[in-house]
Amino acid sequence: MRQLPSLNGVKAFESAARFESFAKAAEELNVTPAAVSRLVRLLEESLGVALFERTPNRLTLTGAGQSYRAGLTPALDQIATATEQVTAAGRPKVLTVGVGPTFAIRWLIPRLADFSAVAPDVEVRLTTGGATASFGADWSCGISLGNGRWPDVKAEEMIRAELTPVCAPQLARNLLHPRDLAGVRLLHVGHAAEDWSRWLQAVGIAAPPASGLTLAYYGQALQAAADGSGVAMGIRPYIDDDLAAGRLVAPFKQSVPKGQSWYLLVRPGRETEPSFQAFRSWILRAVTVR
Repeated sequence: MRQLPSLNGVKAFESAARFESFAKAAEELNVTPAAVSRLVRLLEESLGVALFERTPNRLTLTGAGQSYRAGLTPALDQIATATEQVTAAGRPKVLTVGVGPTFAIRWLIPRLADFSAVAPDVEVRLTTGGATASFGADWSCGISLGNGRWPDVKAEEMIRAELTPVCAPQLARNLLHPRDLAGVRLLHVGHAAEDWSRWLQAVGIAAPPASGLTLAYYGQALQAAADGSGVAMGIRPYIDDDLAAGRLVAPFKQSVPKGQSWYLLVRPGRETEPSFQAFRSWILRAVTVR
């Protein structure tokens, strides 16, 4: 049978020995300095040896105290490590994904149930991200639209962005040629003002029609289009589910590259984490089935 001293006394002594201070040990253990001093005194009495030499302005380890601390610190570290391993096994793995609101609503969230079925032990948390947000310190990974170049971040291409006009089915009946856009309201996205010009020039129309409505995000423009308010410039994969469900229609066959892609972002060193590996494998498969 093991003969063990009071573990509270052992913790108080080891902390005081590291700091050479009852006051600092008290801060670490969230007790009073008097409580630490008393626990150490009781430990010394049970061991029958002095562990500290006490002077008014100094706390010094005795030879016995030095030997005892040398054995206790690694032992307590091992206990802490074993405890963390056991408790971590029972906790869900948390994956914090920085992603723009439109990508989250239009593509990622509708598919997260599938990821949960594949990796039920990973808890996904979505936080604000996207093309205009810097990579957050608390992110496990990120999804962003860009050119693939981000400082201090590894970027893996997932989806090439393609542009094509979309609108409600009833409005599409009168759109037989891109020239017909001159007679309808165009819905613009404020931070992507070049989308319409890029598409129109690619299909042979030099200047975009003047009339239109500008909204802040792609999601707002696509919702306005589904409500019949005009024609929005759709961008894949935002429009995939709406096209499949018939909520939106692409009246023209022409699809034009935006010149950017969606990338999966991760900091070097975090790409080997099991939760990220599970998410990466899943999302790269998911983006190929659109």
